[in-house]
Amino acid sequence: MENTSIFFADGENPKMIEAHKKAQETFKYFWRELSWEYRRIIPGLDVACVKLAFTQEIDDDILVEHMWINDINFDGDTIYGTLVNQPDELTNVNNGDEVQIPVNQISDWLFAIEGKTYGAFTIHAMRSEMSEDERKEHDKAWGLEFGDYSDIQVVSDQKEKPENLVEHPMSKNMKDSLVDFLKNNPNELTSKDELGYTFLHLETIAGNQSSVEILLQSGADTKAKTNNGKTALDFAKQLNWEHLIPLL
Repeated sequence: MENTSIFFADGENPKMIEAHKKAQETFKYFWRELSWEYRRIIPGLDVACVKLAFTQEIDDDILVEHMWINDINFDGDTIYGTLVNQPDELTNVNNGDEVQIPVNQISDWLFAIEGKTYGAFTIHAMRSEMSEDERKEHDKAWGLEFGDYSDIQVVSDQKEKPENLVEHPMSKNMKDSLVDFLKNNPNELTSKDELGYTFLHLETIAGNQSSVEILLQSGADTKAKTNNGKTALDFAKQLNWEHLIPLL
């Protein structure tokens, strides 16, 4: 991505502001997909990246640059990753830096499966103002199929299988494997990582209904809190996973 051409856009453009809003509202689908990607033996994604707003005060002015990161992790509050762009004006970050940014500073996200893109709201906002030839040049620079800028999808097979908006297919397909895993590793129900996250926290953040149901049936503690004092229900509400809130 660091070799991809740079396309500049007006951050105050109403289309860009709306794109930032939609990206923040739907980021949970990006993380759900990426959380399953990390479990796949054979990778399924061509690319997975997030655009974040980086700021710096220079000469009493607040400069903002929106740049992409990859190698992403997410704890429900903060996004972690590696910057893959070189700033134009900012001097407090550089290409290759490991960064962490609050989730409310997301300006876009993108993943691609077999060349087809999902998300990319700011990219589509820019493409909507290009000529057809400019769009072709833009898409060629990315090496991806962005498709119709007025028809942005956020999950795979969204039109054919709208139920994928509720739950990722792998969450359903891996139910039996999870049951077996918990039988063989009962300590996983209560163990916590260094930040106090349990298995239930992580599956809730990823929006996996079947996994959450199995964890609850196996005795997972819904009152368990992270080091920052958050329960799984707190994350379900925070990320607006409506299908998980009644369960928790």
